Amino acid sequence: MKVLVTGGVRSGKSAYAEGLLAQEPAVYVAPGPTTDEDPDPDWADRLARHRERRPGAWTTAETRDLAAAVDGADGEGRPVIVDCLGTWLTAVLDGAGWDAPRGELEQAVAAPLAALVDAVARARVDVVLVTNEVGAGVVPEHRSGRVFRDLLGTVNQRVATACDDVVLVVAGRTLRL
Repeated sequence: MKVLVTGGVRSGKSAYAEGLLAQEPAVYVAPGPTTDEDPDPDWADRLARHRERRPGAWTTAETRDLAAAVDGADGEGRPVIVDCLGTWLTAVLDGAGWDAPRGELEQAVAAPLAALVDAVARARVDVVLVTNEVGAGVVPEHRSGRVFRDLLGTVNQRVATACDDVVLVVAGRTLRL
């Protein structure tokens, strides 16, 4: 099973994705900022709630090298959940510099994205990836929002090609696409 779970903020996508592997000794890959990197108390609270929800048999890998994390879990024979591609993309863009020309930002994403898609495609274990669905709203006023929206749309399309299923979560309800 290789599943991409998408939906809006607070749609229930993470809980749904976690439920797919709840009975397995999974590897949970957290590619977003750690509380050391982002001392925002709301972010820290969100991370804490996610940690508390995870089954005790799961291990957590805080890394932005998603391909290596998927390969590592596959090598251990353990299913893997990546939550979330939106926070991963934010970290990649942070590293590249949000003010860089769009072509440079696209290049910064291209290689790690290709490596992730390849890792998911060849994985022999269950892989569940969580992402945000950002294309259904208004055009963002600021360049950073437009760049993020466009690149995440590309990330989602590319990752979906390596998955068996894509599930949209809206208001806690799921729709298999």
